[in-house]
Amino acid sequence: MGGRRKRRRRDGTEAPVIHPRNRYAAAAPDFAMLASLYPSFSPFVSISRGRASIDFTDFSATRELTRVLLLHDHGVNWWIPDGQLCPTVPNRSNYIHWIEDLLSSDLIPPISSSNKTVRGFDIGTGANCIYPLLGSSLLGWSFVGSDVTDVALEWAKKNVESNPQIANLIEIRNANKLSCSSESEAVVGEAVKENALEPVDGVVKSKPPILLGIVKDSESFDFCMCNPPFFESIEEAGLNQKTSYGGTAEEMVCPGGEQAFITHIIEDSVSLKNTFRWFTSMVGRKANLKLLVSKVREAGASVVKTTEFVQGQTARWGLAWSFIVPRKMIIRSSTPGKASHSFMLYGLQRGYGAFQVLKSAETFFHASNLSCKTDSSLFSIDVTLSDKQAQAAMLHHESDPVEGSSAKLQSAVTGISFRISVFEQMPGTLLVKGSLLNKALSGIFSSTFSQLEDTLKMEFLSKAR
Repeated sequence: MGGRRKRRRRDGTEAPVIHPRNRYAAAAPDFAMLASLYPSFSPFVSISRGRASIDFTDFSATRELTRVLLLHDHGVNWWIPDGQLCPTVPNRSNYIHWIEDLLSSDLIPPISSSNKTVRGFDIGTGANCIYPLLGSSLLGWSFVGSDVTDVALEWAKKNVESNPQIANLIEIRNANKLSCSSESEAVVGEAVKENALEPVDGVVKSKPPILLGIVKDSESFDFCMCNPPFFESIEEAGLNQKTSYGGTAEEMVCPGGEQAFITHIIEDSVSLKNTFRWFTSMVGRKANLKLLVSKVREAGASVVKTTEFVQGQTARWGLAWSFIVPRKMIIRSSTPGKASHSFMLYGLQRGYGAFQVLKSAETFFHASNLSCKTDSSLFSIDVTLSDKQAQAAMLHHESDPVEGSSAKLQSAVTGISFRISVFEQMPGTLLVKGSLLNKALSGIFSSTFSQLEDTLKMEFLSKAR
């Protein structure tokens, strides 16, 4: 067999598929087989025309499916009470494997104090505690899972204690009990003031704590992850009648919805920029993704990554960012690299041409703390390495025993680094080309151009659909 055919969207771009390392990438769960092995699952399975299925509008059915998948495929014992959010195992596994990709890439170096065991922080782990259970059982990662409700904390702990083979890898932390030292109390105090909501009936309420104050001063993590409350009201959360995965108001709803919640994570990440290699969150609405990417860039992130998670007809997006200087930005001058990169923008709407793309590219470079000079007549941008990135590169090369290497590098990184040009091929189709002007900077050129491509495609191709 040649494997699954790749699906394509109307605009010709390749549609995302389930992560290739996902246990369910080759074949979906076999409901008939599971029903024969687990009698408790059998009543929920029906056979029609030789095909087994379950009623996804029945919470008991979706909960039992999650239970048997975790037990059968991951050796994990699991349960949640009625009404709590029931996770889909294939979809949650996609998120875990994407983080695995981020960590295994050489883009962001490990935090110096981190040990060999990958350590993650799950914001709002819920009663289901799904991410720590999957991450520790699949990959041996350790986790801190935080939450604010008594039911979530009680059942998350029960789910951890029911699995002694991984229990020592998972800590469940009460986010209502701020665990901060005197050094961080001032920072947290300011954050509480800034996060105060408008008074209701004369009482001022604060947004729930997310990272600041929950993360201890001495701690460092490889990543944080979050399945945020997607909705602004419980009525909005109940609009999808095609599935039933439960979910309490605390799990599903917050003022301002996912956009406000993830913005809060971004705000906290600025204060904890050296505590995490990667900050990540799932995003439920594509319309929110572009705005959140802009907020992350405005916060000063050095790298921003996005992806799309697919499970059946459900689409979710992943957002990741870091404040640590990327390794690819400090590659030695002797490292060979491509002198040019390019990509195409197809199917642009009328009114979106080379000039608009050029201005968006200019905005991208400013947000990335790179100085640039735009020539509108030539539709080009000359980009210069920022002082911060040049300093990081020089510090890296100071470990070189060759005398005078730092001075040579300082001289090498001055002046224009690379040029971005935009060419109109035909109406609605543009070529964006990057040309390296300083061979010492091939690493930062490649990584920055890749981020530019992601940003422009997200902005302009989404408008074309």
